[in-house]
Amino acid sequence: QVQVLESGGGLVQAGGSLRLSCSGYGRTFSSYSMGWFRQAPGKERESVAISWSSGSTHYADSVKGRFTISRDNAKNTVYLQMNSLKPEDTAVYYCNFKNEYDYWGQGTQVTVSS
Repeated sequence: QVQVLESGGGLVQAGGSLRLSCSGYGRTFSSYSMGWFRQAPGKERESVAISWSSGSTHYADSVKGRFTISRDNAKNTVYLQMNSLKPEDTAVYYCNFKNEYDYWGQGTQVTVSS
């Protein structure tokens, strides 16, 4: 059974940092894109950062220069380093592994206090 599990959310003050991790189990994900999405209350889920198997990455404009996505294919794991956090970054963060199949994590809450 394939599982995708996130960790690393929490409460942090504005200007602080958090690191999210997401690991996949049950198959190899090296050919998959690995991404982070977020959903704030009352808003639609939006893409935050994506890492493609080619090594290229894409960031939402709102997080460029503050967030960094990285992946370790040997560990089936993707990370999101979040620096200079702002209250508007508060959301539930979801990881996504996508190729011929689409796998989502359960979500982890990130709350940034002002």
